[in-house]
Amino acid sequence: MRFLRRSLVGLFLLSLTVGLLAMAGGTMYSGLQDKWARESNPRPRAERVFSANVLQAKTGDVVPEMTAFGEVRSQRILDMRATAAGVIVTLNDGFVEGGTVQSGQMLVQIDGQNAKDAEYRAQSSLSETEAEVSEAAAALVLAKDEIEAAMWQLRLRTQALARQKDLRTRGVGTDAAVEVAELAEAAANQSVLSRRQALLQAEARGARASIGLARQKVNLAEAQRRVEDTEINAEFDGTLSNVTAVKGGVVTMNERLAQLIDTQALEVSFRVSTSQYARLLDQDGILTKAPVDVVLDVFGVDMLAQGRVSRESAAVGEGLTGRLLFATLEQPRGFRPGDFVTVRIKEPLLKDVIILPATAVDAAGAVLLIGDEDRLEQASVEVLRKQGDNVLVHASAIVGREVVVERSPLFGSGIKVRPIRADELTKPLTSVEPAMLELTEERRSKLIAFVEGNQAMPKEAKARVLAQLAKDKVPARVVERIESRMGG
Repeated sequence: MRFLRRSLVGLFLLSLTVGLLAMAGGTMYSGLQDKWARESNPRPRAERVFSANVLQAKTGDVVPEMTAFGEVRSQRILDMRATAAGVIVTLNDGFVEGGTVQSGQMLVQIDGQNAKDAEYRAQSSLSETEAEVSEAAAALVLAKDEIEAAMWQLRLRTQALARQKDLRTRGVGTDAAVEVAELAEAAANQSVLSRRQALLQAEARGARASIGLARQKVNLAEAQRRVEDTEINAEFDGTLSNVTAVKGGVVTMNERLAQLIDTQALEVSFRVSTSQYARLLDQDGILTKAPVDVVLDVFGVDMLAQGRVSRESAAVGEGLTGRLLFATLEQPRGFRPGDFVTVRIKEPLLKDVIILPATAVDAAGAVLLIGDEDRLEQASVEVLRKQGDNVLVHASAIVGREVVVERSPLFGSGIKVRPIRADELTKPLTSVEPAMLELTEERRSKLIAFVEGNQAMPKEAKARVLAQLAKDKVPARVVERIESRMGG
């Protein structure tokens, strides 16, 4: 009985296990059938939507600016050369490198004793010649008086001859008396001829004396010029450069002693491309007097001067392209010849143009617009100018439409996007507060010492940089510029 009972219990457990396994297999098979059914009938996928920054295209009037790089130069640079040879006996205190001089100021005096002696000799010769001229003039007056007296005697002799002939005709006079009168008349004629010859000689003597007087005046003027050449004066207000003269030094004729530079009459020369040059011409093909801004970056401090385009070079130059232009600067404070500057030239006004970021336009001049249901549409625009990170375009068809600011390889016509509109994107330029640094006393002292020891830095710029370094917080850009030059 016990065996039978255990056999029945085992059989029951076996049957229960088989039933559970069958139930589990059916459940698994049913799950697989549901999965296969779902895979055989897939649901449609949702369309992918991209985000895109957009801005509204608005027209306006813009004055474009083209950027070039140029060099500051002076319109008047004079080589001061020795006009006489000798020893420098006097040297002005301001005749040093960087010295400022005034127009007409005596700068250098060369030993001129030999020139003064020559001037004295020329003056003496002139006085002697003037005396000769006076003597010749007096002799001419006497010669004229003598010829008048001879003419008077000739008239008397002629009258006496006529009287003797009349007496002889009446039988009172003799032939001998007539002959004596004829001889006296002939002698009077000879005397007149002699006096005329003396008059011509006196006139020739006066002419030679006048010529000699003119020659002596020329000699005296030349001697005076040689005396004046021993003094070198400033021709205009300016600053001295390349000074080589020293007191007591011996100079030769035409030796350069210094250069005088007019630091107030400055101009900037810069080269532009031919297409940029064409935009600066008026309807008659004449270069316009376009205003320019000249910027000199000194340790982060921008020195600015205004000016106008004045002229262009006559030739392009061998191996060069474009056009070389010149602009005259107005009140160029702090600028010096040789400065490398940035030149911003203002072009003629453009009306009804649209300012877009450069990333919104592709190489073919196409932009993407937001269309119906926020789907992208492509449109073509005419790119007029490039202004930094922006472009100036002309396209009346996109006015008032929303333009994608940044193109992507995923964007194209018909793509649905989610526009992100931001008012600040319409601004072509954004103002960012400069980063400021708090310096340690050691670091500040090194920077100040470097700036004070920089002799090439203009005084105005040096004063501004030192004023910035004295504050508690200093612009990071200024610190970076100074340390890059000092190797920090």
